[in-house]
Amino acid sequence: MLSGHLQGKVLEMLSCMIRPRRILEIGTFTGYSALCLAKGLTEDGQLHTIEIRDEEAVKAKEFFSRSAHRSKIILHLGSALDIIPALNETWDLVFIDADKPAYIDYFNLVLPKLRKNGFIFADNIFFHGQVLEEEVKGKNAKAIREFNEYVQKRTDIEKVILTLRDGLFLIRKL
Repeated sequence: MLSGHLQGKVLEMLSCMIRPRRILEIGTFTGYSALCLAKGLTEDGQLHTIEIRDEEAVKAKEFFSRSAHRSKIILHLGSALDIIPALNETWDLVFIDADKPAYIDYFNLVLPKLRKNGFIFADNIFFHGQVLEEEVKGKNAKAIREFNEYVQKRTDIEKVILTLRDGLFLIRKL
């Protein structure tokens, strides 16, 4: 469930290229990807990260407290489906890496709040290769396949797949 060093470095470099002012991360886990993404924030930037599990939020908060970016990271505890609508922000970059069956819902919640030419990164889009099988089994693999097909059909975005680790969708709002 953790972004590895290679993916973390790619996230960091992409964030540094984009220089986002506002980042939303859906799914914090240990906070590693948030720390990587935070490195590209502008001086007045903020990263909001949402975690549903108490134990992981406590762990992430510990790592954030030791970071040079601690004042720029805001951790929200609870359901992203409830928290996202309450955040009054325009996002430059959104990283989706949480509950796989909710990926389409997350996408539809954040796209209207994403600035033109803003980015959504969606992780685990290969779901351990299971989405490539003829008969997809398991609710997570089915949900990711549905998300991938949903994204492919959209004409209001530009998208490309990075074959990094478990697959990363880079999506740009047109």
